[in-house]
Amino acid sequence: MQSPIYLTGTGQTRFGEHWDMSIKDLMEESIDAAIENAGCTALDIDMVIVANMLGEVASNQAHLGAMAASLLPHHPPALRAEAACASGAVALHTACALLESGKAQTVLVVGVEKMTDIAPSKIAAGLMGAADAEKDAPCGLTFPGIFGLIANRYMHEFNLSRERLNHVSARHHKNGVKNPFAQFRKEIPAEAISMSPKVADPLCMLDCSPISDGAASVVLSTKFESPIKIAASQLATDTLSITDRPTITSFAATKDAMSAALQEANIEREEIAHIELHDCFSIAALISLEDMGFATPGNAIALYEKESPMTINQSGGLKACGHPVAATGIKQVIDVSKQLKNSKSSYGLAHNFGGAAATCGIHILSHA
Repeated sequence: MQSPIYLTGTGQTRFGEHWDMSIKDLMEESIDAAIENAGCTALDIDMVIVANMLGEVASNQAHLGAMAASLLPHHPPALRAEAACASGAVALHTACALLESGKAQTVLVVGVEKMTDIAPSKIAAGLMGAADAEKDAPCGLTFPGIFGLIANRYMHEFNLSRERLNHVSARHHKNGVKNPFAQFRKEIPAEAISMSPKVADPLCMLDCSPISDGAASVVLSTKFESPIKIAASQLATDTLSITDRPTITSFAATKDAMSAALQEANIEREEIAHIELHDCFSIAALISLEDMGFATPGNAIALYEKESPMTINQSGGLKACGHPVAATGIKQVIDVSKQLKNSKSSYGLAHNFGGAAATCGIHILSHA
């Protein structure tokens, strides 16, 4: 970072099924919570950035920047960021760019999604907007299908058994029990994962993150200091369709974003104590850990079968917390900040991707 960017306020709704709340209600709850514990007032906010993917599909609502700005007394300038499930990371990256440029001194970043009020088939079709409409959608693929193909290939290449893969979701559900904001707060034994209904062979229902409503907000500032700052903010992209990639068992965007983030933060990988990663499907967690360099190809499962040197999805991840897609990347940053404050460790990392990691954002947080 060219200048210190402080995480001065955080707030979120519980993720889950909010039948009695609109997309505006969800934003308002998380914004109020973030401003309440921020080191500034609402009037100090120069800019608002809203992350959202499915507003038009699920709520018949676009123009969410103006909606969010209307919740503040002075209606500051606002915009919307969209990059599928990486929308939160892209919104955060945009805020950091504005702050470093001097265009703003304090930015409110909101991620929101309302997904449970319409038919799951319509949501599944909307989510396929994150894939290639010409190469992926015509053959009937959905994202469980895409990651089912990825899981099949990974298990073939690295001889990973279905029973060993169970440990990923089981660990994340165990972690989520202590998180009051998680959608599911129940421990699930490893053997139950593969006994749940099959969704896209070899993936079962309990390998997949759920459909969720929720919002998360942060206040970032170069003016108002706080104990936690953003040490790095990086984005990277890959081909939209997995058919255009040399391999589907590794995500180039994650590798590129991780390399750039470590360089920007000027740290070694081993200094990172806490990771919140994008486990939209259990197989994605393993591939992401390997692409970030925390395990060699095919060996990330060992981090779930024994004690790991860092915490992985201590919040419960997308699997237990829920996945209101555009809110996830911002919620991850909130969770990493909590973990840093509680552990006094030096660095934590939030890893958020969209599509089959066609867009990846990595944020490294540290003590100020």
